[in-house]
Amino acid sequence: MHRCLALAVQAAGNVAPNPMVGAVLVNEGRILAEGYHRQYGQAHAEVNCINALKAEDRALLPASVMYVSLEPCAHFGKTPPCADRIIAENIGNVVIGCRDPFKQVDGRGIEKLKAAGIHVTTGVLEKECQDINKRFFCFHTKQRPYIILKWAQTPTGQIGNADHSRLLISNAASNRLVHQWRSEEAAILVGTNTALYDNPSLTNRYWTGRSPVRLVLDMDLRLPASLHLFNGTVRTIVFNSLKEGKEGQTAFYQVNKQEPLLPQLCNAMYKLNIQSVLVEGGAQLLQSFIDAGLYDEVRIITGTTIATDQGLQAPQLREVQLTRQYELEEDTINIYTPAATNK
Repeated sequence: MHRCLALAVQAAGNVAPNPMVGAVLVNEGRILAEGYHRQYGQAHAEVNCINALKAEDRALLPASVMYVSLEPCAHFGKTPPCADRIIAENIGNVVIGCRDPFKQVDGRGIEKLKAAGIHVTTGVLEKECQDINKRFFCFHTKQRPYIILKWAQTPTGQIGNADHSRLLISNAASNRLVHQWRSEEAAILVGTNTALYDNPSLTNRYWTGRSPVRLVLDMDLRLPASLHLFNGTVRTIVFNSLKEGKEGQTAFYQVNKQEPLLPQLCNAMYKLNIQSVLVEGGAQLLQSFIDAGLYDEVRIITGTTIATDQGLQAPQLREVQLTRQYELEEDTINIYTPAATNK
């Protein structure tokens, strides 16, 4: 199963909104074949594994074990059901890391295998198998995207100048890391003031891979069309209270001013099939997610090259636990998750 996981993560950024999955075929301690889900819309891990099997080893399948990190699918999507292929190949045993929470699977693949007389074992390295697809699991169990809050701050806790002018806090290495983070998420969200005063592009131009969908909160549609967000290079969605529709690469999604905003945003992202979002600012928007307890990770970059106690204060965290800390040149990266009492 550890090998399944190592295979699965090779597809990071290429299979969403599908989960990352790895599969390994074993006979009496010998690996016969292995595979993983490489690209969204293409063959799943189990099929790639079976297709990699040598012709001379096919006779061994009834006495072999397929290890797979996630329950094989039992429905027709962009590809046929993997459970049907396993049954057709007469594989005798299947070991599954964790159950698939997607409502069209959710135990059906396991039941289909058992009904065909295949011996099925589940829950092997279950937590590890869930963790590599934490975005997928959050989306399908909580009906909202996996939410990551991110900001850079000075050692004294400022994130910007009081006049909203740019404060360059993090170093070049940290900036590249942020662009890597962007490439790993489905969408990136900013508030009106961040869009207006920083005029960000919100792309991952300092890293490889696809840029996230750009989301901006602009309730009264006061942001000028000249901003980088509206340059048409990346799909952009504007959450606002005035209109719905689409203009070029920019879509307008209407929300209600009279109702709590964050549940509406999460529901909209769920409907739009956005499985994860990186919230990059500003302070008020970040604090609203914190106050609502509506987040899964917080990533804070603390720079040491700027010393000031003036300016915009960073959001205030509470009830979190530090899960990772490391240095990146002169910057410190802290990763937090909600404390057990705040989940």
